[in-house]
Amino acid sequence: MEKREELYHGKAKSVYTTDDADRLVLLFRNDTSAFDGKRIEQLDRKGMVNNKFNAFIMQKLEAAGIPTQFDKLLADNEVLVKKLAMIPVECVVRNYAAGSLVRRLGVEEGIQLNPPTFELFLKNDALGDPFINESHVQAFGWATLEQLAQMKAYSFKVNEVLGKLFDDAGLMLVDFKLEFGVFHGQIVLGDEFSPDGCRLWDKETRKKLDKDRFRQGLGDVIEGYEEVARRIGVPL
Repeated sequence: MEKREELYHGKAKSVYTTDDADRLVLLFRNDTSAFDGKRIEQLDRKGMVNNKFNAFIMQKLEAAGIPTQFDKLLADNEVLVKKLAMIPVECVVRNYAAGSLVRRLGVEEGIQLNPPTFELFLKNDALGDPFINESHVQAFGWATLEQLAQMKAYSFKVNEVLGKLFDDAGLMLVDFKLEFGVFHGQIVLGDEFSPDGCRLWDKETRKKLDKDRFRQGLGDVIEGYEEVARRIGVPL
C-alpha cells in the first residue's frame, strides 16, 4: 500500500490518500489540543500511544460485531483505514456526569447516570461543536433516521463492550464520543477511540487518566494514557 498526498491535517491526526481509492492512512501526531484547538502542545509518545490504543480497541469492537474503519497497523504512529464518507455528528454516551454536562446542567461531577445518556453534537470547531438533537440531524440532512438509529445502537453496544473491559481493569468509563461514516452503504465506526476522546477514572481513587489531565493542567498526561493501556493489555 503506497501512501500518497496529505488529504487533511487535523488537530491531532493527518490523513493521507493511498493507491487504493477505498483506503487511507492516518498519521497520529504528538500534537495535543484542547478547547476546540485553542491550546495545542507537543507531548512525546502521544501519537504512538493513541495509535496502538485505538488499534487495540477497534479490534475488540470488531470482535463484538461493530464494524470499524480499522484495517491494520502500519507503523508506531500510522494505521491503514477504510475511506469513509464521514457524518458530521458526534455521538456521546455518558455513564457519569462530567465535562460539558456538568456545566450545562449544574449537576455534581461524578454522579452515576442511570440509564446512561446519549447525546449528539455537530462536529464544527468554529461553532464550538454545538449540542443538537435528532430532529436537527434529519432536518439538515446530516444523516437519515435509519443511519442515526444504527449509530445510536452501535454507541450503546460500544458502551457495553468497553464498559466491561475497563471495569475489569479497575477503571470507570465515564463518557466517550464516537464518530461514524458510511462505507459502501454501511454505517461504520470511524475516527479513533483513545483517552483523547473519552474520560477514564480509577475506580478506587477517581484519579483522571484521560485528556482532562491536559485540559485541567494536572500533568503526566501521557503517563496517564500509558497506565490505562497497560491495565487493559495494549502492547505499546
